[in-house]
Amino acid sequence: MARAGLTADRLVAAAAELADEVGFENVTLSALARRFGVKDASLYSHVRNLQDLRTRLALFAGGELVDRIAAAVAGRAGKEALAAFAGAYREYALERPGRYAATQIRIDQALVAGSPALRRTAEVTYGMLRAYGLDEPDLTDAVRLLRSTFHGYCALESAGGFGAPRDVQASWDRAIDALHVALEHWPREKKSDD
Repeated sequence: MARAGLTADRLVAAAAELADEVGFENVTLSALARRFGVKDASLYSHVRNLQDLRTRLALFAGGELVDRIAAAVAGRAGKEALAAFAGAYREYALERPGRYAATQIRIDQALVAGSPALRRTAEVTYGMLRAYGLDEPDLTDAVRLLRSTFHGYCALESAGGFGAPRDVQASWDRAIDALHVALEHWPREKKSDD
């Protein structure tokens, strides 16, 4: 019997809402079952376990995030694309904190390869960085720099970690300026035959 109209997609959407309300780490099968007014066991025909639910939530949230970023960077290049990318990332992280936290979990590489949303994330990110003339392995290094900068800034901002009187937006804008300069003057890795 399909009580409460349960489907995997409905469970993931509800888990996303729950994550934003109570925090990603507090999303449990029991909490989700209570939301639908069913017993925990009712969920197991739609998700294997809590890890499966959290992975599905990460993929769902990753899709939402990349959709925002792709819309923001469309038709832009260089610093303008970087600022749009960063702005969309930050807005999502601050507006959807539980979903954003889900995007930070490590996902099995086999699932990453099979996820259209995560492939699109790589396409959008690497496409934006190619405008700076970067190739591998510099692309991977630049992605790691951007991700760690954006994530660190958003984590500190959402926790109220910036206590100085300087406007947080002004500091963000300066950080984007600095990242743009770093990307324009990226120290290229020397090839072994150079």
